[in-house]
Amino acid sequence: MKETFDLTWLIAQDAFWSGIAALGFAILFNVPKRTLFGCVIGGAAGHAIRTGLMESGATIELATLAGATVIGFLGTYFARRCSAPAAIFTVSAAIPMVPGVFAYRAMLGLINLADADVAFGQDILVETMINATKTGFILAAIAGGTIIPQLLFQRVKPIV
Repeated sequence: MKETFDLTWLIAQDAFWSGIAALGFAILFNVPKRTLFGCVIGGAAGHAIRTGLMESGATIELATLAGATVIGFLGTYFARRCSAPAAIFTVSAAIPMVPGVFAYRAMLGLINLADADVAFGQDILVETMINATKTGFILAAIAGGTIIPQLLFQRVKPIV
């Protein structure tokens, strides 16, 4: 019972702070005030889904894809509800999921390769490539997850 409460508390805290981060990015991008609520809900829900799945044993890449897909669906919903582009909601909500730690470690590894000797160079290279690959997959999951719902529900206007 205590573990369930701890997980729920962790996810609630994660949702709260991710919603605040999404709000900050939305304000930074100067989105209309009427769309701020949707940005906060998208950021909170997407990151909470990712955290919940990762705590359940999913990889960060798969959990990010699921969270970004939730952000994409919420962005599509709020876009129709507020008569605004979905990108207003999805971009600011998805930014808190950007893999800064993995990208930082990959860049730091590249810098360390310049001074590495042959004995330790392979270890640094392997770690650097793992971090760079994780960064790429997470970014692809964010991009794919946020765009898939928009592609599924896009209204096609006739050319003529």
